[in-house]
Amino acid sequence: MANLKEVRTRIASVKSTRQITSAMKMVSASKLRRAQNAIMSMRPYAAKLQEIMQNLSHDLEGSDEGVWADDRGEHKILIIPITSNRGLCGGFNANVAKAAKNLIESKYSAQMKSGNVDIMCLGKKGGDALSWFYKINEINTEIFDDLTFENSVAIADRLMNNFLEKKYDKIIIIYNQFKNAAVQILQEEQFLPITESVDESGEKSEVQANYIFEPNKEDILEALVPKTIKIQLYKALLDSFAAEHGARMTAMQKATDNAEDMLKDLNLSYNKARQAAITNEILEIVGGAEALKG
Repeated sequence: MANLKEVRTRIASVKSTRQITSAMKMVSASKLRRAQNAIMSMRPYAAKLQEIMQNLSHDLEGSDEGVWADDRGEHKILIIPITSNRGLCGGFNANVAKAAKNLIESKYSAQMKSGNVDIMCLGKKGGDALSWFYKINEINTEIFDDLTFENSVAIADRLMNNFLEKKYDKIIIIYNQFKNAAVQILQEEQFLPITESVDESGEKSEVQANYIFEPNKEDILEALVPKTIKIQLYKALLDSFAAEHGARMTAMQKATDNAEDMLKDLNLSYNKARQAAITNEILEIVGGAEALKG
């Protein structure tokens, strides 16, 4: 059995860890509330824009905006894993890195061998994990320091220009979608080119609505399509940001609970060791007294 000093040292260490995890849980809970409000406000707007664009995607062919739906095959691929800059959030980052690795190995292994797959990580942890297996072309850690639509547009514009210049034939983003504080849903979305909506059988859906265009369809498409593409990236970033704080809050809650359990076990061990020490001292005193009587 460990001596009293060792047990006291462990109890103090666990108490200190419990204070840290409890504080981190409260900080994440505070940040989660703001991040959750942001993504919940954005989702209906982004979903409606996406629905309108998908309904109009059949009209893109032959228009100036049809370039965004240009399917050029899968020769040059850009994969964008969205993770966090900090850890201590359970499997949040590992799940995204694993999904990116599985995607490359299952669908784009040939392109990777020929050097036609680039990886752009939004978030430090994704780059750290994937750099063990692949060359990382870029790691952007600044976006989550000040996550605004303007900052996300700068990234979206660069990606759109790369697609226009045919640097990439397909751009895929992988991120955790926020559902609630305890659940994140891993998502793999095609950022570019634009895809038409499909039904449950995988067939292209028919147009669901007939729109009256003012001033005209061309001007609407010219304004709508680029904006919807930018909103798609911003929504993914907001989803990932909220999911990160939810995952960290849950992980820190579990860590705090585990620390409580460890403290109970350590206190029990301490009491047993203390009781054993006291018993030994009593036995020594009694033994000494008997020896003096003799």
